[in-house]
Amino acid sequence: MAAAPVWSVDPRTGKQREQVAVEATAQEVDAAVRAAHAARGALADRAVRSAFLRAAAEGLEASRDHLVEAADAETALGPVRLTGELARTCFQLRAFADIVDEGAFLDVVINHPDDTATPPIPDLRRYKVPLGVVAVYSASNFPFAFSVAGGDTASALGAGCPVVVKAHPDHPALSELVASVLRRAAAAHGIPEGVVGLVHGFEAGIELIKHPLVAAAGFTGSVRGGRALFDAAAARPVPIPFHGELGSLNPVVITEAAAAERAEAIGAGLAGSMTLGVGQFCVKPGLVLAPSGAAGDRLLKSLTDAVSDSEAGVLLDHRMRDNFVAGVAERAELPEVDSPVTPGAGGEHTVSAGFLTVAADKLAAEGAHDLLLEECFGPVTVVVRYDDDTQAQAVLSRLPGNLTATVHLSSEEAAGEGRGAEILAELTPLAGRVLVNGWPTGVAVAAAQHHGGPYPATTSTSTSVGGTAIERWLRPVAYQGAPEALLPAELKDDNPLGLPRRFNGRLER
Repeated sequence: MAAAPVWSVDPRTGKQREQVAVEATAQEVDAAVRAAHAARGALADRAVRSAFLRAAAEGLEASRDHLVEAADAETALGPVRLTGELARTCFQLRAFADIVDEGAFLDVVINHPDDTATPPIPDLRRYKVPLGVVAVYSASNFPFAFSVAGGDTASALGAGCPVVVKAHPDHPALSELVASVLRRAAAAHGIPEGVVGLVHGFEAGIELIKHPLVAAAGFTGSVRGGRALFDAAAARPVPIPFHGELGSLNPVVITEAAAAERAEAIGAGLAGSMTLGVGQFCVKPGLVLAPSGAAGDRLLKSLTDAVSDSEAGVLLDHRMRDNFVAGVAERAELPEVDSPVTPGAGGEHTVSAGFLTVAADKLAAEGAHDLLLEECFGPVTVVVRYDDDTQAQAVLSRLPGNLTATVHLSSEEAAGEGRGAEILAELTPLAGRVLVNGWPTGVAVAAAQHHGGPYPATTSTSTSVGGTAIERWLRPVAYQGAPEALLPAELKDDNPLGLPRRFNGRLER
């Protein structure tokens, strides 16, 4: 594997800014994985690793101005958005530190022997242990929150797993800076810096997923790239878990009653959601079922006015820009597809937002319009006009899995009258998060959050956001008949670590 230069590129101009590194060779990937593997023992103490996570957050905050400047130069996402994303990243690191300190994620369960049970129960003690080295594949659209110090890394480290991150080519310089902050935080707590490895290059990403010491992987990106890695993870001599977020349409259903009640507000809200971040959010609403008739027309007028007022923006790189322009053109050329506001190239380096419309009967069965059921990354959405509930249901029945699904209901429908509950039931099989009278852009970091969904939204049933994301990097193990003196501290009767646990069927906190 020949080493090639890794350049930082300005998306506003498409020009190279500086050489950051070189693509990692197979030997360098091997060295990074082995260094991470060797650092596992240093993460065994929960107090040490929670302190490490908090120190990482403090280090990122201390370098905020420099990091935001570097991120903006490589992504053009703007200082306001990036400052907020960095704050989210630091909050996430501290949230996992709290989870580590609490210890409930270990799921400790102890059963003493019971000869009266049928069959008899021996002495059994169960908890969860870290899998080992985790490969993290950074996302393009979240250079902080889904990248080197993002949720996959924070949750893996919280679980006690070292990481090797495959840097995204859209922000290599930022990746190096963030990795250096994490390594300094590790060293400050006696943890080898190899606990966070970083490699660059496409081939390095392939070598990483194939490495025998890599025990699991987390990915955020395209369906094509994620599926290739997913298949590689499954094809290994010893397959490993691959938690990939690949693609999502994030459908929205607007009932006729909701459109009649507040068409203008829904149209404006949809415009804001689909153009947020120049449409580069994984939960951008990409397909909207809106009623035909006067109320639906009012909604479309509001959407037209709001989208027309939005400014052209810069996508993360010119490859994405080219794909967006080509994807929009291909969809707009389909028969009986209209473009009230034409999306596409806004300038030499920018794109303009817009939306397409099509009748629901064109999507109710397999045919030439199936392209509209695929995600188009960027500021565009497809509005599907339906005449009745049967048409809307027919379109929903053809959708793939999604991260989110949204319904807008009228006040009466939200109070339980009409089909509100039925629509929620129809949307639930389609997505990991179902919203009512809201918009999917914005994923709160909270204990009850679920950021995942049926394939191709994700390749597993897990979440990549929220406290339960830590579960991806753990496996359960039970000890039977082990003498007390040989048990790990987490499983001893006297609970020296003060862990939440289930003890002989009783929940202890």
